[in-house]
Amino acid sequence: MISTWWGLALLAVAIAALAMVVTALVARAVGRVSVVDVTWGLALVAIGLGCAVAGTGTPWRRWLVFALVALWGCRLAWHILSRSRGKGEDPRYEELLDGGGFGTAIRKVFLTQGLVICLIALPLVAAGHFDLVSWPLVAAGVAVWVVGVVFETVGDAQLASYKSDPGRAPIMDRGLWGWTRHPSYFGDACVWWGIWLAGGAASGWLPALVTVLSPLAMTYFIRNVTGAKLLEKTMSTRPGWDEYAARVPLFVPRPPRR
Repeated sequence: MISTWWGLALLAVAIAALAMVVTALVARAVGRVSVVDVTWGLALVAIGLGCAVAGTGTPWRRWLVFALVALWGCRLAWHILSRSRGKGEDPRYEELLDGGGFGTAIRKVFLTQGLVICLIALPLVAAGHFDLVSWPLVAAGVAVWVVGVVFETVGDAQLASYKSDPGRAPIMDRGLWGWTRHPSYFGDACVWWGIWLAGGAASGWLPALVTVLSPLAMTYFIRNVTGAKLLEKTMSTRPGWDEYAARVPLFVPRPPRR
């Protein structure tokens, strides 16, 4: 067992570093940097498991938080792997690398994502180390997590159905995609606000204050950096996009408007 906060934090850093090294080697072998998207969820699952096994916090809570991370991360990894199998590089990474070589990928993708994973993992470290202070916050966190998983799962299923329709319109605006232009990214944000409530906020005010950086960073990156905004640079070239973007919000859902 690891009895200190910093000990668990260093374990999380070591797991993230190992995950990024292995992913970089795989990416170089297959010639596709976007394999890092599969590692993203699995690395957090591995950190959650490490904190649950080695931590000294309230046992049922640290294993519950691991279960939340594992269900989210494994589903996400499988979805991305299934969607990207047999395809080339993701256009988002092509634009991010801007023709740079593997050294650029190390700096802009693997190092950056490894550091972000360490930041996102803060509530997992808190759940592993601290005893539970407020079980209602755990219940609230699970509820928010469920909302996030529903948005991710239903949004992905609706998008898959849309792509299989030969008579589809240029823009996907069915179901949740009529409420927000990025239901999966919004779901990701909800998942990590839920995990923060259960793992960070439920550990006391000081852990809550330190670990709130996790959902804030997750929301910022998937909305403004590696997620929604970057994807929209390619999506905005489609016919009818301007009308759709004027009608449907970028991130936070609202009921459909005519």
